[in-house]
Amino acid sequence: CLGSVAAGTVLGWTSNISDKLKNYELNDVSIDQDALGWIGSFATIGAMLMCFPIGYICDLIGRKWGCLMTVIPFTVGWLLIICANNTGMIYAGRFLTGLAGGAFCVAAPIYTSEIAQKEIRGALGSYFQFLLVIGILISYVGGAYMSPQALSILCAVIPIIFALVFFFQPETPVYYTKKNKHQAALHSLQRLRGNMYNCDNEIKEIKDALDKDASIQISFIDAVNTTASKRALIICFGLMFFQQMSGVNAVIFYTGNIFESAGSSLASSTATIIVGIMQVVATFLSSIVVDRFGRKILLLGSIFFMMLSGLILGIFFTLKDRNVLDEDGINKISFLPILCLIVFISSFSIGFGPIPWLISAELMPPEIKSVACSAAATFNWLLAFIVTRFYANLVDGIGGDSTFYIFAGISLIGTVFVFLIVPETKGKSLSEVQELLSGKSASEKEGIDNPSFKN
Repeated sequence: CLGSVAAGTVLGWTSNISDKLKNYELNDVSIDQDALGWIGSFATIGAMLMCFPIGYICDLIGRKWGCLMTVIPFTVGWLLIICANNTGMIYAGRFLTGLAGGAFCVAAPIYTSEIAQKEIRGALGSYFQFLLVIGILISYVGGAYMSPQALSILCAVIPIIFALVFFFQPETPVYYTKKNKHQAALHSLQRLRGNMYNCDNEIKEIKDALDKDASIQISFIDAVNTTASKRALIICFGLMFFQQMSGVNAVIFYTGNIFESAGSSLASSTATIIVGIMQVVATFLSSIVVDRFGRKILLLGSIFFMMLSGLILGIFFTLKDRNVLDEDGINKISFLPILCLIVFISSFSIGFGPIPWLISAELMPPEIKSVACSAAATFNWLLAFIVTRFYANLVDGIGGDSTFYIFAGISLIGTVFVFLIVPETKGKSLSEVQELLSGKSASEKEGIDNPSFKN
């Protein structure tokens, strides 16, 4: 998951350097507000377009090399930005770095889910998001104290470090077994589990699961039409929808702008770094508790407090922008924007940040996992593009308060969705998860079977 740091720097890159970019501090390139919007959103376009190809690439060359190949667009993209003499080069660089980040968002969770023991699968899955937010924080801090070019050089070094470290890690035993390389699978699992671990039973479980999948000779369309697949798709796409339409990427990309428009007495760059630190702390806590408390309770608490903080932030902007309170009154509650954003980001990071990616890899049946996870990631980045590209336009059109009321309303619907639809997968093997989704005995024990999902 170290490559997640590289992906995180792409997401956080614009947040604290927007004013510097508009002041010609990146190689004297002229950048206006509209160009800044495109610079922010081009990364999400690249990420969206790469999600499907990377799924096929992971099946073709392996999960390990699927992760490693992202270093090429990462490096080329950052070099374009570092050497940019016009906005076109910046757009291209952002597109390529976004492409690499989007590819990693698919490849890394698949790799992680296939090497993890079920007892710690949630924790390992959370490390993806944990290192992603560390990357975002690096961009926040670097943007505050470095020039855009120096920050870009720092960001370019990170994927190279990832490649040097990850190159020596093994391919997943699941991938080797799928390719009938049983000795390689055994060697890989032994490296992952340690020399004293008896791998025979786990290798047999992997082989039996893959043989069972192979024995079911059905087309992709038929596989998608099963109860388990339809339910998994509804859950995964729903979680991706509520993750992005809660407004999280608007907050990440435009944290500094939000503080400036709120008139906070705290410097926007400092406030952004505080929010970034809280994001890292909350995501780390999530990695510790996700296998203790489970996925569902963390999702519920996460989106409820996101809704609450978005609502309060909307009320603050109503009081300020609609002149309900005078300047003295606004100054007395000027702490609210930073408090709300800290609560929002912390809540997101402990649940709705890592878990939708983790649960996608857990829920999808093996026969459609690569394509379905790629489709869910594509959908996620499409929504991220819509939010980041048009957030500023929405604020200009209907006001900051109405914008955050919309985000809060969507989060409220998301709370209901998680409570009624999302199952608990904590401590369950991949085969047990499929039984749960199929409405068999596992789901009856959990009491979460929903007749509306039946064929």
